[in-house]
Amino acid sequence: MPKRSESYDYVVVGAGTAGCAVSTRLSEQSDQRVLVLEAGEPDHDRSIHVPAEVGQLMRSSVDWEYYTEPQSEMHDRELYWPRGKALGGSSSMNAMIHIRGHPGDFDEWADRGNDGWSYEELLPYFKRSETNRARRSEYHGLGGPLNVADLQSPYHLSRVFVEAGAEAGYPRNDDFNGATQEGVGLYQVTQKDGKRHSAAAAYLKPALLERSNLTARTGAQASKLVFDGDRVVGVEYEDDDGRHVVEAEEEVILSAGAINTPQLLLLSGVGPAEHLRSHGIDVQTDLPGVGQNLQDHLLIAVNYSCTGAVTRDDTGTLDDIVEYHVHGSGRLSSNGGEAGGFVRSDPSLDRPDIQFHFGPGYFMRHGFENPDDGNGFYISATQTRPESRGQIELRSDDPFDDPKIDPRYLTEREDLDVLIEGVRRAREIARAEPFDEYRGEEVWPGEDAESDEAIAEYIRERAQTIYHPVGTCKMGDDGTAVVDDRLRVRGVSGLRVVDASVMPRIVGGNTNAATLAIAEKAADLLAEGE
Repeated sequence: MPKRSESYDYVVVGAGTAGCAVSTRLSEQSDQRVLVLEAGEPDHDRSIHVPAEVGQLMRSSVDWEYYTEPQSEMHDRELYWPRGKALGGSSSMNAMIHIRGHPGDFDEWADRGNDGWSYEELLPYFKRSETNRARRSEYHGLGGPLNVADLQSPYHLSRVFVEAGAEAGYPRNDDFNGATQEGVGLYQVTQKDGKRHSAAAAYLKPALLERSNLTARTGAQASKLVFDGDRVVGVEYEDDDGRHVVEAEEEVILSAGAINTPQLLLLSGVGPAEHLRSHGIDVQTDLPGVGQNLQDHLLIAVNYSCTGAVTRDDTGTLDDIVEYHVHGSGRLSSNGGEAGGFVRSDPSLDRPDIQFHFGPGYFMRHGFENPDDGNGFYISATQTRPESRGQIELRSDDPFDDPKIDPRYLTEREDLDVLIEGVRRAREIARAEPFDEYRGEEVWPGEDAESDEAIAEYIRERAQTIYHPVGTCKMGDDGTAVVDDRLRVRGVSGLRVVDASVMPRIVGGNTNAATLAIAEKAADLLAEGE
């Protein structure tokens, strides 16, 4: 039996990027009592805060370590999906790249019937979330919680990538979140003084120190929503002390991410009726779109051996450690993917559909297969707006059982074609003159893979997620929409979704900044009583 319930005004499920932001904003009103439930642990792991140690977080205690269902178009591979399981969520284990997406992405959201979600309407929320002293323009903010900065000590090879991209004919771009997205340049990162600046560090932890009306509980996994009729009135969760129920007098806010938010809805009887019944779950609300519309970015990396330059493969010397801990700079402040760019596979497109990531080191299967000796670098290509759609389903009615994750990668041929072109463009940059003194052999896929068929086979064998699942509780007004444009769950009262799962279509770039903007806007919607 659950233990005696407590009561708050708002209960937020999940202390990831969105949960940290929306709970912090709600608690700015001192008369509102806000509780955040986080299944993971506090962000005490040293590797969370040292950017260059991001790889050590994978398959660790702060990682949900999910795996997809076998992917039919990728030789039935079960792909590894790391997701953050700690305060800050995936912002505590991502590569810290700060990209908003193309303005046209948000205008498309609005065009699909989501009033208030155009780029012009979201720009104030992007600006409100950040302090960006390195980019002072009408596109950036100075007073926000999240510190957005230039890299402290970018590797020389990252600047070589930008030179090579320009040599290959792409414009230089010093601000992918400014007037235009297209071009090549160094990425900005969510760091402060060379340390990761996660959503927990930026929003939640400072607020917890200042406010008695905000509470966060770790190790508290939500297992079910509590209903009174068609209204959500609380959350059942489990921790080391057993099962508990917490009541929400105003609303429950689901911010558990594109995997766990739909999972909790399904466990609570909100979702496709037939699927719920197949697991013996009583149907509270038949909502066919829950768990559908799953989208993710695939990454395919071209790896080269490297001569004549320092790379991340050299990192970890005593000098590196001293420089980082004394000055907050040096190789330990590197995020791994320091540079990149956005290009169009077809000049007739209205916005870029390929994103590059460059790293001054090998990047093979999330870094798990990197050579033990020798130096390298990689240029990866990602299709920014894939057409393939997948789904999240329950594996069982046990909240501690991982859900079934089926992104259905490459089931639309267009996705494969764009990635093939992306590999060709990555090679074009790698073969440009600025890389001549540093470029060794092409290790992956190898120079013999020249035909479309050979490159396609390499993609099927080696492509991986770049960690951007979205869309599984999409916002809209059609029959598969889960939330309306005020993020209220359809057919249910007292419940909203505030995280990347509400994106009707994935943004053209890394997803953390857009998720923050969603949370910032949601806080205003809640304050307005909408």
